[in-house]
Amino acid sequence: MAGRGSDPDFVEALARGLDILSCFGERRPRMTLTEVAAATGLARPTARRLLLTLRELGYVRADDGAFALTPQVLRLGMSYVGALGLWHIARPHLEDLVGRTGESSSMSQLDGSDIVYVARVSVPKIITLRVEIGTRFPAARTSQGKVLLAALPPDALRETLSLPSRAGLPPFLPRDPAELEEELLTVRARGWALADEELAPGIRSIAAPVRDGAGQVRAAMNVTVHAAETSVDALVGEHLPRLLRTAGEISAEWALWQSRPHAEVKADRTAG
Repeated sequence: MAGRGSDPDFVEALARGLDILSCFGERRPRMTLTEVAAATGLARPTARRLLLTLRELGYVRADDGAFALTPQVLRLGMSYVGALGLWHIARPHLEDLVGRTGESSSMSQLDGSDIVYVARVSVPKIITLRVEIGTRFPAARTSQGKVLLAALPPDALRETLSLPSRAGLPPFLPRDPAELEEELLTVRARGWALADEELAPGIRSIAAPVRDGAGQVRAAMNVTVHAAETSVDALVGEHLPRLLRTAGEISAEWALWQSRPHAEVKADRTAG
């Protein structure tokens, strides 16, 4: 694992600590020292020192010979979301959209060849996949992912699609690259994307882009329905107009948020 970074200032110890945090997940919520060392490829003494450091910092806890993440890890992700301002801006709009459609709505961003959920408002319906903030799925199999992929330049798109997914889903038959590129051209032209049971049986969704102040696509948001309850025609005819309007409102508010002054100048109370 040594020498991964190409920059002379690359800090291997920090990278190894992040490797440890990343090796925990839904399937491995608790791990022994030996399991952590095996999952990260680290020597047991190195893994032990890093785990004890993370415990001292409050990011992991140890009990009954096993280690687990603590809620403090959420601060790392929420700091990112908070810095973007997306969550605070998007949440009331997502809640309003969910109230009008009766369906779940989420917001995601691209991370490699996957999407990662950064905001979500759900309704109590039974679906085949568990989704929460931080969940990742292969971008090419989701409506939000198609929106984000469609915004990439051709070279960046091919490079992104060549990256392996880190979603942890079972292997699936890859799509023909030419067919996918053609669909993404359509998505880019019309401004929205559809995924009809491509991620899992029974899951149908539609997504629209969320843009920053420069007009760049920085996120995507969707409406997700159960295929047995809502047809494609109903999804496009009834929910898409509401989704597009909501995505536009979030984009406009985000642009205003980004244009705000980054520092406040305190008034001189001694003047005048």
